[in-house]
Amino acid sequence: MRSDCLLSGSMLQFSQNQGNLSWAIAWRYLGDSTKTLSSVGRLAFLGLVISVAVLVIVVSVVNGFERELRERVMAVVPSMKVYGFETGADLTLDDKYDAKSGIAGWGTAIEGSVLLSANGYLKGAQLTGVDPSRYSDVSAVARFVDLTRLAQERFGVVLGAGLARSLHVGVGDSVRLILPAGGVSAAGPVPRQRNMKVLEILESRSQLDSVAVYTSFDTAKVLFRGSRDQALHIRLEDLFEIGPSIDYLRSVYGDFVRIETWRDTYGPLYQAIAVQKLTMLVLLSFLVAVAAFNLVSGLIMIVERRREDVAIMSTFGMQSRSVLQIFLLVGGLLAVVGILFGLVSGVAIALALPHLFDFLTSAFGLNLMTQYFISYLPVDVRISDLLVIGMVALILGLFATVAPARRATKLLPSEVLAHE
Repeated sequence: MRSDCLLSGSMLQFSQNQGNLSWAIAWRYLGDSTKTLSSVGRLAFLGLVISVAVLVIVVSVVNGFERELRERVMAVVPSMKVYGFETGADLTLDDKYDAKSGIAGWGTAIEGSVLLSANGYLKGAQLTGVDPSRYSDVSAVARFVDLTRLAQERFGVVLGAGLARSLHVGVGDSVRLILPAGGVSAAGPVPRQRNMKVLEILESRSQLDSVAVYTSFDTAKVLFRGSRDQALHIRLEDLFEIGPSIDYLRSVYGDFVRIETWRDTYGPLYQAIAVQKLTMLVLLSFLVAVAAFNLVSGLIMIVERRREDVAIMSTFGMQSRSVLQIFLLVGGLLAVVGILFGLVSGVAIALALPHLFDFLTSAFGLNLMTQYFISYLPVDVRISDLLVIGMVALILGLFATVAPARRATKLLPSEVLAHE
């Protein structure tokens, strides 16, 4: 009778080395898995690989949106804005502000809605007058454009890339800026207009590019002619530590100011991304669980194919515990191999997705991100998430191997060998 069991030495040596023998037999069975696994088992193994890969891809994309919102969008947008209730109030802060306030930098600004006109196109925008010398302490806009040029050109603007494309203008071109507050003629109110020179194009690849127009603080004062009050833009050391900063500002200005934070505008979106990540992780974990438990059919087939082996090993004195260990190891090794393949393929596909997205966008003229705060597909593969996904999938896979392994321990040698 032919057997694939690795039996050698005396029964004493057999009993002393059952632990090592269990590992050796498990590796042998795993090496022959392509022959012993049924088509259903192979599909279950492939399902485990795919489900783990899908989970990695989805979580990495959600991580990318969270990272871009935190590091790109909220780095460009001031963490906090302070507005005075009194008309004409000038808001400033002493540079020796309390270190415990959580304030990392500040700058004065004037904001207002305007219209831009060029080449027969008309677009609405948000004009912000800033102090070019210190606005880099507030916003990361200075990483993308040279704001100091605003101090050199009185009626110059920095235009968002989306606005520039909509108006078909570039650096050095002129745009007509239309302000709602103007004079009154016999025909009615007349909006005030001014030609502005485009000095820089802001390409932050965020929603800001489609609405933002920057000019110098002094130019904005001239344009608005006192119709807009001065505001205070503040950057925080820690985006999530808002309380100390609000307390400090209240101690300086009392209740005579209105304070807006990034949570008022982007807080719900940030929270939605966090909830979406947790939801997707939980839901797709069920997909991994289904794929892991589908391995049961494949392991049952392995047990059925190795009935004679189990019977012979039991006859030679192998304990049921060692038989259980063999098939737990086989199932665990199959789960580990499937999880590793899933993790590797998931990481590879996730890293390739941004390039594929850019190719499809440019090749077919698609604009799939118009409803989002960025114009590209971000991906952030995190080792911590890979470890969590791997551990969860491994635990589920090990649970799935228990039933087939216990089935092997219940085989009776007399019944199995009676038909041989």
